[in-house]
Amino acid sequence: MKLFGTDGVRGIANTELDPTLAYKLGKAGAYILSKGKEKAKILVGRDTRISGSMLESALIAGICSVGVDVVKLGVVPTPAVAHLVREYNADGGVVISASHNPVEYNGIKFLNEKGYKLTDEMEESIEKLIEDGVENLPSPVGNDIGNAYDDKNSIEEYVKYVSNIYDIDLKGMKIALDCSNGANYISAPKLFKDLNAEVLVINDKPDGYNINKDCGSTHLESIKKFTVDNNCDIGFAYDGDADRCLAIDDKGNEIDGDFIMTILANHLKNNNELEKDTLVVTVMSNMGLFISCKENDIKLEQTKVGDRYVLENMLSNGYKIGGEQSGHIILLDYNTTGDGLITSLSLAKTVKEMNKPLSEIKDIMKKLPQVLVNVRVERDKKNIYEVNDKVIDKIKSVEKSLEGKGRVLIRPSGTEPLIRVMLEGEDNEYIEKMANEIASLIEKEAN
Repeated sequence: MKLFGTDGVRGIANTELDPTLAYKLGKAGAYILSKGKEKAKILVGRDTRISGSMLESALIAGICSVGVDVVKLGVVPTPAVAHLVREYNADGGVVISASHNPVEYNGIKFLNEKGYKLTDEMEESIEKLIEDGVENLPSPVGNDIGNAYDDKNSIEEYVKYVSNIYDIDLKGMKIALDCSNGANYISAPKLFKDLNAEVLVINDKPDGYNINKDCGSTHLESIKKFTVDNNCDIGFAYDGDADRCLAIDDKGNEIDGDFIMTILANHLKNNNELEKDTLVVTVMSNMGLFISCKENDIKLEQTKVGDRYVLENMLSNGYKIGGEQSGHIILLDYNTTGDGLITSLSLAKTVKEMNKPLSEIKDIMKKLPQVLVNVRVERDKKNIYEVNDKVIDKIKSVEKSLEGKGRVLIRPSGTEPLIRVMLEGEDNEYIEKMANEIASLIEKEAN
């Protein structure tokens, strides 16, 4: 049985992820997180989707049934739970959210007592307990049953923490926010108003059904138009649980995670604040980022796709900034996970301090055109690009033709019978032609 994916347990609510499974996850997860502790407590937060309260009730029942107390944070961003676990000296945290996915999905992810996602080994231990039957776990009675308490101050505490990270006053800045009708709908406007910015907000009226619906970081059309129409200096769009953030410049251009990381890392380096002069990114970051960092003497560490691999590298090597093109950016001095609120504040601060429009600041990086072609192959042929001589020679020949101003990246899908062929380069027409040639050859040789 494999329940956990790269970001907790996720599925369509009330079918794939139903209250019975939520109860079992609560019971098994609390047992693992509280092992050996007398009266443990776990924080539970959720996003705004309709299935949240249903799953929350079942999950909390499971946690309390093994004698662990629950602090109910209500609707809060994922990074708020990560911060408050440490602030409240809790034994772990759980977030009920499916992030950027549509409303019919939901998810359950666990955090340890330091606010980090659980290791693969801990997740496997939870799965094993569920497989063996949670009815075999201890069921205390009387005073030893866990209790659940509401915390009415969670948003206040989190916003207060973020607003005190930097000594900055944003007076004079006009900021647009798209809260995706998600978990950040109170905290983001509050933060920027508290710091004296002029704040204009869209998609901050969640009704349980409209989370991520044609809004937020996966649908930027509205915030682009809103930012330009209202002459804002900058726009920010969050995803449903607010661990990601993308930006819009004063001319309506998208500033994705690669741009944000390049801008922040360069500003930190110029202030002698970039730890080991290094930025951590995944192999999917645009080559424009690699070129810009080389030109500005910023060292790069590359990891596999996934924020957990970025975080692993940062923790192992003492780096402080890393992330993904999607806007999932980790600033390790301030939080243990991607934090959309801290990312947006950091970018706003940088724009304010540089005293230039973001449309000008973003010129530090030129995004190279990117083409992605998927090739369907049998699962046992997913390594063909590493073993077939004709395919290897074709890839080498295309790489050589790009003369260091582009690249070829081939990677098998982790979940589907696909090989993804990605090319970057200055000439869009040429890289599209080459991507299709490599894809056709892989398909021919595989079949």
